Amino acid sequence: MTTQFSGTAEDADISRADSLAREIFSDVANKWALLIIETLGDRTLRFSELRKGLEGISHKMLTQNLRMMERNGLVERKVHATVPPRVEYTLTEPGRALRATVDLMCGWTQQYLGHIEASRHRFDGGSVPDVRGVYGSGR
Repeated sequence: MTTQFSGTAEDADISRADSLAREIFSDVANKWALLIIETLGDRTLRFSELRKGLEGISHKMLTQNLRMMERNGLVERKVHATVPPRVEYTLTEPGRALRATVDLMCGWTQQYLGHIEASRHRFDGGSVPDVRGVYGSGR
């Protein structure tokens, strides 16, 4: 269920440094949050399964990001009363809605990877690799 925003226009203004919108944007626009959303997808995963799916993330960083995402209502955390406790994570409705944007960003990255790599080489003063056909005819 989506709840209607009851704050002020200033709170919703992402261009304002003190806005709630900017705080939320900052929370969700980090690499680990985006990768957690992509990894969870439509599934429910245990903490250890999530960590295995996110190469390079530390236990601490995964914990911090999952807590932030739960606080923002993007992830649901379910604890099963077993020994040891089993904890599972699932995207909520807002998390699934954000996933559509994350999927587009992943597609964009894959589509323009060659172009970005060539631009970096040019910027850094190196030779430019041949990227013809890497990102389609839309260049």
